Amino acid sequence: MDRVRALVIDMDGVLWRGSAPLPGLRPLFAVLRSRRLPFVLATNNASQPPEVFVERLAAFGVRVGRDEVLTSAQATALELARRSPGGGRVFAIGDEGVRRALEEAGFTLIGPGEVDADYVVCGMDRGLTWDKLAAATLNIRAGATFVGTNPDLTFPTERGLVHGNGAVLAALQAATGVAPEIVGKPEPGMYRMAAAILGADPAGTVAVGDRLDTDVLGAVRAGMRSVLVLSGVTTPADLAASTVRPTWVMQDVAELARALELAAA
Repeated sequence: MDRVRALVIDMDGVLWRGSAPLPGLRPLFAVLRSRRLPFVLATNNASQPPEVFVERLAAFGVRVGRDEVLTSAQATALELARRSPGGGRVFAIGDEGVRRALEEAGFTLIGPGEVDADYVVCGMDRGLTWDKLAAATLNIRAGATFVGTNPDLTFPTERGLVHGNGAVLAALQAATGVAPEIVGKPEPGMYRMAAAILGADPAGTVAVGDRLDTDVLGAVRAGMRSVLVLSGVTTPADLAASTVRPTWVMQDVAELARALELAAA
């Protein structure tokens, strides 16, 4: 831990579960600020714009800037803007986070009655309907590039695990025969975007997350060390059965905060 120079930190299942903060949230940010360790809060949750996460942390007594948050919706918009600098037409399944990120990147969002999209982008959508799935299916079948913001099959809430964006991607793949291109974790691109924001070397950057299949695997692919916290999705049994190995395993970010403090002593 004394060689940590920057961190890329997940949020759902790491800093909070549903609307409830998890142990160690405030101590973690206190030690990050005291050690002047730069960080990016990188989440596969595409449903909300960065400001919502900033406001949620403020309600928990932690101040972060908008530029310290990177969502998979933002990463997706940045990637598509790189491919199509002039913009394009997108049919989007997703909440405000997905739609705003695409519009800010210069893309035109089309309605469910149109079948002329360049891209179909699918992120978490709490207002998902049959009509939206039908429009996405028709556009993909007509040749639109199928893009998923993230592949998470489940999503942690106070009530337990519910379906995640990956479950919706699976339905669309079954309907079209087309596999989505994934931008968020575990693809390394999102971690590389975070490292670029930080101006950090991946070798000195540590990823913190609660999922082996996205957070830790993405860190491995990006050449980063990782901390798996057991406060979210992954259980000790999951860890024992997996070939994906984090650098450290900790109960929660309270333990991570203590480890960072000891490293600085």
